[in-house]
Amino acid sequence: MNKLKLLLVSSAVVCSLAVFAGPQEEAIAERIKKVGTVCVEGSDCVQNSGTTTTTIAVVGSNGAESNYNKTCATCHNAGIAGAPKFADAEQWESRIVKGMDTLYASSINGMPPGMPAKGTCFSCSDDELKPIVD
Repeated sequence: MNKLKLLLVSSAVVCSLAVFAGPQEEAIAERIKKVGTVCVEGSDCVQNSGTTTTTIAVVGSNGAESNYNKTCATCHNAGIAGAPKFADAEQWESRIVKGMDTLYASSINGMPPGMPAKGTCFSCSDDELKPIVD
């Protein structure tokens, strides 16, 4: 019975501390309060009073051409590190004869010595890499 009383009294004390927060606790809460939010254009964003909201416009797309230009073009447009140049049939011939599955695997897993896995498009899924290869 004494343990139960002690537990109830302890619980009441702990709960009352949150209710009777002093100036020091209030100052801490003020210093660590939320100062802003980020809202992606086109989505429903909750506007909080007293905070700043920044809207980010989604520019471009994550289609095959966009992903190629962001990640693959650096090497494949200039032929860096032995990368076959874009649209150069002669340079691609030895790779194409191995089949599309081999080309897909090379784009996903990388190709020693110069091509890293996913060609540095780490945000691309395997399925997103296939249209880039095509």
